[in-house]
Amino acid sequence: MSSTLSTSVSPRAALVTGGSRGIGAATALRLAQDGVDVAVTYVQDEAAARAVVAKIEAFGRRGVALRCDAADAGAAAGAVDRAADALGRLDVLVNNAGIGVLGPISTLAGPEVDRVLAVNVRAVFLACRAAAERMADGGRIVSVGTALSRYAGGPGGTLYALSKSALAGLTKPLARELGPRGITVNLVQPGPVDTDLNPADGPFAEGQRAATALGRFGTVDEVASLVAYLASPDAAFITGTEVVVDGGHAA
Repeated sequence: MSSTLSTSVSPRAALVTGGSRGIGAATALRLAQDGVDVAVTYVQDEAAARAVVAKIEAFGRRGVALRCDAADAGAAAGAVDRAADALGRLDVLVNNAGIGVLGPISTLAGPEVDRVLAVNVRAVFLACRAAAERMADGGRIVSVGTALSRYAGGPGGTLYALSKSALAGLTKPLARELGPRGITVNLVQPGPVDTDLNPADGPFAEGQRAATALGRFGTVDEVASLVAYLASPDAAFITGTEVVVDGGHAA
């Protein structure tokens, strides 16, 4: 983004859940580069989260690392308040934290189902509810889903796709509810992206790569640039929509 935009967003404050690695870390750094103070949540890898904060601060922005297990309903909502208190305000919420448990539906045990739905659905809802109370007018809510909720993926993705599909149902009515305050709510649907959890050279990569029109995996920075745009003042007239960044998988 241009230096003009970077100046225009400063000194806003953002919370990126699951911001210690992958798309979340890339998004946190892109927002910091654009002049936003950023809090990130992590579950176990505090060192990775601290490393992201150090990079945020290298851009001259304030960074905060918050431990938060999104499966805990109280922690999920509390992270929003903690971020707003630490940074002095909250203008952007990026719901990025998520987990995927893959396997045939007959093999998925109750605790696995409960945790996936708690992290991927309930925590997002509770974070949005808390943000609606703390966020300034003109704020931004961006959730990160998956393009698997828009087309049939491979066998074993039923629970993950189910949980991420719920985000579309949350995004549209919430955009209507918060619209009078100028708060936009959008959903980003990534296709195959090269991350530690789904590496471009992994055992399941070739089929995903071949299914895209571009014949490659996306990068975390490519997804982060879209999230950052939707979080920016330039995207003030975009709300209640799903934006697919999948390399033409659904083309």
